[in-house]
Amino acid sequence: MDASAHSATDTHAKSMTGADIVVSCLNEEKVKFVFGYPGGAVLHIYDALYKQNGFKHILVRHEQAAVHAADAYSRATGDVGVALVTSGPGATNAVTGIATAYMDSIPMVVISGQVPVPAIGMDAFQEVDMVGVTRPCVKHNFLVKHVKDIAPTIKKAFYIAKTGRPGPVVVDIPKDITAHVADFIYPKTVEMRSYSPILKGHSGQIKKAVKLLLGAKRPMIYTGGGLVLSNGASELVKLAKALNFPVTNTLMGLGGYPATDKQFVGMLGMHGSYEANMSMQNCDVLLAVGARFDDRVIGNPKHFSGQKRTIIHIDVDPSSISKRVKVDVPIVGDVQSVLSDMLEILAQEENQTTDIADWWTQINEWRGVQSLDYTYSDTVIKPQYVVQKLWEVTKGEAYVTSDVGQHQMWAAQYYKFDKPRRWINSGGLGTMGVGLPYAMGCQFADKNAQVACVTGEGSIQMNIQELSTCAQYGLPIKVILLNNRYLGMVRQWQEFFYENRYSESYMDSLPDFVKLAESYGHVGMRITNPADVEGALKEAFDKKDKFVFMDFLTDQTENVFPMVENGKGLSEMVLSPGAAGRLKGEE
Repeated sequence: MDASAHSATDTHAKSMTGADIVVSCLNEEKVKFVFGYPGGAVLHIYDALYKQNGFKHILVRHEQAAVHAADAYSRATGDVGVALVTSGPGATNAVTGIATAYMDSIPMVVISGQVPVPAIGMDAFQEVDMVGVTRPCVKHNFLVKHVKDIAPTIKKAFYIAKTGRPGPVVVDIPKDITAHVADFIYPKTVEMRSYSPILKGHSGQIKKAVKLLLGAKRPMIYTGGGLVLSNGASELVKLAKALNFPVTNTLMGLGGYPATDKQFVGMLGMHGSYEANMSMQNCDVLLAVGARFDDRVIGNPKHFSGQKRTIIHIDVDPSSISKRVKVDVPIVGDVQSVLSDMLEILAQEENQTTDIADWWTQINEWRGVQSLDYTYSDTVIKPQYVVQKLWEVTKGEAYVTSDVGQHQMWAAQYYKFDKPRRWINSGGLGTMGVGLPYAMGCQFADKNAQVACVTGEGSIQMNIQELSTCAQYGLPIKVILLNNRYLGMVRQWQEFFYENRYSESYMDSLPDFVKLAESYGHVGMRITNPADVEGALKEAFDKKDKFVFMDFLTDQTENVFPMVENGKGLSEMVLSPGAAGRLKGEE
């Protein structure tokens, strides 16, 4: 990327080391937190950190957790997350976190240390080609080879990370460059010939889209993570209310439309509600907002395309439009901006509503299947019940993070998110181990907020060392461990598709999570009786200044329903026995 023109904020430049320039750049960007772990290649930078008080450094216990925490901080606030790691293994440990953020389009700047410039390519101690390693999983990356390039490069990194379709940017800085001296001039603006994201949607396409929406008989609004990232939820709610259209969210889009509103038909996709999937499959005009039509949402694209419908697709990234499903009205632009323009055009229309009473009747029939119902037990804890009670106890106001697996789906299905940026999970990459560092990032984003980490006994152990970080900084996170002693989603697939051959999915050497939490100075609780679930959650959240680890021993046989099998179409769902019976008219 070519980046040339920029102007300085200060004509009276001050001479300083490269390390001090790095710190000064972060202060210019008004960074509040940097998540990191020191090492030889970044010691000059850490020395500069020691001498400043503009932002706070958070010492994690593993570089992967640093990047995950920075990622979650960004998801919760909308600001650019920042992580700092050393060279070699420090850099490679960060890659999973970078790839996780990349798949979910999260704006982040990761500064990595590098061996001195003369040693690059010489197999020096703790050397790795960070630019080469991260090229497939970053929006862009830089290797800084001169101290005078540090400031303009960091300016470009923040600009690239947060504009257009957001994403992580890596800045790799050799150790000797951080010791060299140069005048510090921080650019005020950035102009890049090869990078100019389109923000304003085409007015003709927007007008065409509004007319199509007003002529729909079976309309549907389908929103993804792009709606949340663009801060367009308010505009989406106004549009949906004005039109009285049904709305569905993807896993990443939850909270973009209030889950408790009657127009919300639930999450769609592989584990989406029956009414959401059937509405999506059978609509005649579909408004897709900041979504990708990915494999976990529409299932088999041939099956989805088998139903005739008109598709309007709004996305800031032109490469996402017609990538998996051909659309009829593409609109490239910032989601919030395009929705605002749609509202203005709609207000000018004489006929601002359409009669879709029959469509709502059909949707309500699909709702009658009650696809998310499950059988409550008074002897064994059902994981769905725990999440429902979590929603009630927190009044739907918590930041909820999750790891990946069955517990993630149950959290998405049963916690009703009414606000954007409250549901923090790994969607695209599906990274186990994110839950606890994600919770850390959320707690730093809002120190007074209720933060709940819904996790499984497999996932939590992948970054469980961060219990130490939570102790150091006094983070009052509440861990809700849905402990079924299995790698639950693996076990479910082995039950469905591998004739109950549970190959390496049973966890038979688990720690005593209560004692483990207590060893770090936290509060540990084990809950085995369904009657104690609500009380335990209330007790935990009443401990407002304590980290509480709740180990819920749950039903080992419980599966996530509905489920769309791989290769099947969106409407070809496997339902729970009760829902299947209702669909057949047996109840």
